[in-house]
Amino acid sequence: MKLIIAEKPDQGLTLASVYKMKKKQGYIEVLPNEVFPKGAYVTWAVGHITQLIPPEKYDSNWKKWSLQTLPMLPAQFQYEVSKDKWKQYMLVKQLIEDPNVTEIIHAGDAGREGELIVRNIIRQTKCRKPMKRLWISSLTPKAIQEGFQTLLTENETRNLYYEAYTRACADWVVGMNASRLYSILLKEKGFSDVFSVGRVQTPTLALIVKREHEIDTFVSEPFWEVKAKFEISKKKYEGKWEKDGNTRIDTKEMAEKISAFCEGKKAQVADVQTEKKEYLPPLLYNLSSLQAEANRRFKFSPKKTLDILQKLYQKGIVSYPRSDSRHVTKGEAEMFPEILGKLERYPEYQELFPLPNTSIINNTRYVNDKKVTDHYAIIPTEQVPILQKLSFDEQKIYDLVARSLLAAHYGKSIIEYTTITTLVDERASFQSKGKVQKEEGWRKVIPQFEKDKDPSLPILEKGEVGKVVKIEVKESKTQPPKRYTEGQLITLMKTAGKQIEDKELEKVLMKTEGLGTEATRAGIITMLKERKYIDIRKNLVYATVKAKILIQAVGDEILASPEMTAKWEQRLKEISEGQALPKQFMEQTNKMIAHLISTTIEAAAKWKFPEEFIDGFVPGKQPGKQRRLPTKLGTCKKCSGAVIDKGTFYGCSNYQKTKCDFTISKKILGKSVTQKQVKTLLSEGSTELIHGFKSKEKTFDAKLGWDDVKKKVKFIF
Repeated sequence: MKLIIAEKPDQGLTLASVYKMKKKQGYIEVLPNEVFPKGAYVTWAVGHITQLIPPEKYDSNWKKWSLQTLPMLPAQFQYEVSKDKWKQYMLVKQLIEDPNVTEIIHAGDAGREGELIVRNIIRQTKCRKPMKRLWISSLTPKAIQEGFQTLLTENETRNLYYEAYTRACADWVVGMNASRLYSILLKEKGFSDVFSVGRVQTPTLALIVKREHEIDTFVSEPFWEVKAKFEISKKKYEGKWEKDGNTRIDTKEMAEKISAFCEGKKAQVADVQTEKKEYLPPLLYNLSSLQAEANRRFKFSPKKTLDILQKLYQKGIVSYPRSDSRHVTKGEAEMFPEILGKLERYPEYQELFPLPNTSIINNTRYVNDKKVTDHYAIIPTEQVPILQKLSFDEQKIYDLVARSLLAAHYGKSIIEYTTITTLVDERASFQSKGKVQKEEGWRKVIPQFEKDKDPSLPILEKGEVGKVVKIEVKESKTQPPKRYTEGQLITLMKTAGKQIEDKELEKVLMKTEGLGTEATRAGIITMLKERKYIDIRKNLVYATVKAKILIQAVGDEILASPEMTAKWEQRLKEISEGQALPKQFMEQTNKMIAHLISTTIEAAAKWKFPEEFIDGFVPGKQPGKQRRLPTKLGTCKKCSGAVIDKGTFYGCSNYQKTKCDFTISKKILGKSVTQKQVKTLLSEGSTELIHGFKSKEKTFDAKLGWDDVKKKVKFIF
């Protein structure tokens, strides 16, 4: 009899459902059949049943957070069973030890995490029975049946386990040591909190803080533009004054001078340039590109997209979600006609048929065995669902996946870009830009999501003459760099900090280097939120004061280097390919952490933090200690209570007793309000002048004061 161990309960049920079966408590009995003549048991983990043990279980001295105990480097790493998963572990152990069970079939997700989860259970039970590996990229009945008939040998995926195990151990060494190191040293500087540090999370955070710094230090400069409306041969269009390709004018006086010169003057078409550009259909999705697209279109967080994809995968209607490939094999491409034939029956897709290209099996842009790693791109399976039976969010994600396959069977989208140069009174040059879509191509399947900024222009020829019918001067300001969205953050991690501005995500660097993996990036972003390093507001990523403090302390150390972390990822991948040894990687990690500890302790003596960091910091929780009482900032303007920092706002300490609702927001019209400013407002009646409040109409400077009549904060100009 065989024992099949899946990664999750619903996955186990799906695997067993292709055979006659009986449900039991915590497992399923598969009745004898052609594939399993003596029958089989199907059981499951519930995610990570085992975990690396905490420091104090290696050495009791390591329980205390002290610099003297660093570095903590276990000679041999050990796992233990999570308390909340002990019951399921014992059931799996009992089945493993059943004398009727002669072979184990590892049926975890076909990736490094699935490999680690199930092998750790087998290792924890000290099982010595032979093992095979089920390796499939979809959970359709056909894929499951074929998978059980073509099982891999245990040694074919062993290196993947070594990589996952080494990754977990290295992350333990970096996380446990560096988190204690920075928490202890920053506490000495007055920042009492747990500062979690990680091999992937910290360089990711460094990129976010870098952008936050660029925004905070950006100095907006005014500029002016001159815009004209022309009428030539009864055709109307607009243009901007330009000189040497620059449309910005440094002074208002010069802009008004140009405007006055051009008003009502003769205008002549000096040049008409047209250029055709061809855009190929986008590549099929891997996880990162799908997470970025779902965030751009629907504002889904990367974790939400992954969770939805996992559900669709477990229903057998899309392929394995944690794929890093954007290609498929010829074997998969042979299934496309069947999948497309089923999609054609649905009203949502009928208008897209017949497809311009009936087959892409010979198109290496999509079908390339050499570019498929462990898994192929995320595609619909032949088990096409009734869309109305999916949840609203599931429909959105499935539709993206389905349309990416449909678009691959369409031709190029061709756009003609036109630039018209107009001379006013033979001296002032104006430029007009527009575009015309010549061939819709794949855009019929995936319409453009962003609003089209380029207007359509009339057909004009060089030499045509008319006049300026209107002229105006427009004042603007230079804008700071834009904040990252969660989707852009995924792309940023994928490319190890190399910024890419490509809406279609076609030019994302196709390398193994990057921060984290397809499977872990969403989790890293979630972790940064939970640990109060970032806030997500309206899909935009903000670095907190806590994040700024940590990254300033880390400085130029290796932990903040995206490039170095990317190289670590490359070396870990070499372990999975059998080209590097886990022992060597761990030796390098241990040396790195020992060096980090000595240099950071030395550097900490010179750490100095800006006053706004000290004022804006909210104390957190120290290990094994009570959270200290919040600092009193002043007397409440509504009662005799104390105004304190409540985390996301400033409020009265009497709220619980008297329901006093005195509050001051920590963010007012885009500006952070610091503890120092609140203290000044409460003691002196108003703050000092604060620069850069941003309303819908303008940016302005003002003081903050208290309105005794309306009982709220007011602006003082």
